[in-house]
Amino acid sequence: MRRFLLTAAVLCASLSGLTACKSSCRELSEKLCECALNSVEKQACQQRAADEEGRVEPTAEDEVACEAKLEGCDCRTIETEEGKKACGLAR
Repeated sequence: MRRFLLTAAVLCASLSGLTACKSSCRELSEKLCECALNSVEKQACQQRAADEEGRVEPTAEDEVACEAKLEGCDCRTIETEEGKKACGLAR
């Protein structure tokens, strides 16, 4: 497991100029930030997401759940019950 994580970290660092190596949960957080009403709120949301990622590391189960939510989460439906469920904001 350690070898895999080390390999992933090296790969992520070497490809950082080509692609973003973000966790699924971070990607979902940033996708939710896109729903902000203006650029100031969006930037503040993205900063909170970065701060939280540094404070709380998602588990493998969290990552799987976030990955599943990425496709269905949509700003146009975020205010509905189904939209909240699709983004992981409600059960």
